[in-house]
Amino acid sequence: MIANVIRTCFPVAAKVVADKAEDINKLNVFPVPDGDTGTNMSLTLGTVVKEVEALPAGATMDDVAKAITHGSLMGARGNSGVITSQILRGVAEGLVDAPDQETATTADLAHAFRISVKVAFKAVRKPVEGTILTVLRDVSTCCDECEAAHMPLDEALEAIVVEAYESVARTPDLLPVLKENGVVDSGAYGFATFLEGFVNSYLGHEGDSFDFQTTVAPASADAKGAVSDKVSIELNDDWEGSEYRYCTEFLFHADSADFDEDGTLKFLSTMGDCELLVGSNPDYKIHVHSNHPDEVLHHMLELGQIFEVFIHNMDLEVADRTAKIAADKEADAEPAPEKAPAKELGFVAVAAGTGEADILRSLGVDVIVSGGQTMNPSTADILAAIGKVNAKNVIVLPDNGNIRMAAEAAASACDDCKVAVIPTKTVPQAFAAMFVVDADASLDDNVAEMCDAIGEIRDGEVTRAVRDSAAADGTPIHDGDVMGIEGGEIVVVGDDVLKVTVDLIHRMQTEEEGDTLTILAGSDLTDDDFARICDAITESEPDLELDQHRGEQPLYPIVFSIE
Repeated sequence: MIANVIRTCFPVAAKVVADKAEDINKLNVFPVPDGDTGTNMSLTLGTVVKEVEALPAGATMDDVAKAITHGSLMGARGNSGVITSQILRGVAEGLVDAPDQETATTADLAHAFRISVKVAFKAVRKPVEGTILTVLRDVSTCCDECEAAHMPLDEALEAIVVEAYESVARTPDLLPVLKENGVVDSGAYGFATFLEGFVNSYLGHEGDSFDFQTTVAPASADAKGAVSDKVSIELNDDWEGSEYRYCTEFLFHADSADFDEDGTLKFLSTMGDCELLVGSNPDYKIHVHSNHPDEVLHHMLELGQIFEVFIHNMDLEVADRTAKIAADKEADAEPAPEKAPAKELGFVAVAAGTGEADILRSLGVDVIVSGGQTMNPSTADILAAIGKVNAKNVIVLPDNGNIRMAAEAAASACDDCKVAVIPTKTVPQAFAAMFVVDADASLDDNVAEMCDAIGEIRDGEVTRAVRDSAAADGTPIHDGDVMGIEGGEIVVVGDDVLKVTVDLIHRMQTEEEGDTLTILAGSDLTDDDFARICDAITESEPDLELDQHRGEQPLYPIVFSIE
């Protein structure tokens, strides 16, 4: 169901934006360089996540759309957050119109973005080119072109991510203040980041490192690179200040069914700029930059009730942003401290959960790279991690089949040390590999031993389907089903995490009996549910020794290995 796809992918995309919030903040120079765009977008998305996650299991797309609309309206923070709320509202309302609520088409996507453009542009009285609205419109146009070309949905989704970044890269040519500061528009970049995270989650690409080289036409291969080149912040300490000092925003409940929206917007325009009034009678979100927030509030109190009031002094926020950037540049300019002598052997591993990372560190891994299914680190991320190890020889454990190529590319690009990649596909495989490390042995000997070790274990994973497909034996899989995966193949399908886990382990034990089960609980699995699953495994397989841990990996409630 479309609703289940939204519920699965939205939190992943919101987290990507949250992780990049500070980078987005530093880009923020329009309409005021107050350094809060990333924070505001992240807070807005976070409120939506809470509303959507509170819905019952069988919620329809109409339910999800209402949750997105209400959550984004209630949680919208700042100019960027309010506009983001309207973009989300438009897309959600457009998807409600999809004739087949089981599977969306490219035509449905194009319709949803057309609605989004209409809603978002209506909310802004004076749209400015080179901002998030420009990127939204360009993405919508790209959707229309994909629809006209009868492009499959997966290809259309990849195309709009590329177009989003290409549009972001063009923003300095449309808005002079961006070019003066050597940046792209922060809100536009935040929107592209969210879109990429969502699409990568849906397609099974990994996170915030979209693989343009292998998934899109060569002409668009540098789309994200063109943006990255402009995320080098120049210090602007000669800002003369906005005409208005206070960013004023609040929720408003109208007392009358005849509440005059146009009249209120005209009043807000007399009090300052960046005025926004979104929502529908009786509930609205109001935003304005003004020197007299008291007068704004007094006027609106005569028309209804106000609550959740936030007033920010933008002069102070601008000064804070400038100070942070100056401190960053000063730190970059300081000579690097003398390095300690390089050790003989070091390790880099990829992990998606904090529990996984803690275990890997306890086993001797020097640097953890955050990543996993739906959030692959890039070659550059892995190369940077290798550089942090300070060792003559470094072994990289990618812990996911989709990350192996990036790890090998990083190994090839590294000139400072000798690097080897152990082809681990799961974190439990990395555990097994690290157990056999001999600090006194050569790199080649350790690689051989570690490869042998991962060949001795069998691993399994339990997760939920986000689209209809089929298991290895042809068993149909429906969106929302629980899947048991062995060696990369779906071999067990059901509707309960506990039963699928027990059935998968029993199947693997029947094929080849093992002695020890290492099992990791995902971030969405409670301690009580994890205990019940472990008890059920013990009852089903009494001769199997359990080694249980909190892995805290997302999307996969259970990950395990048998040896």
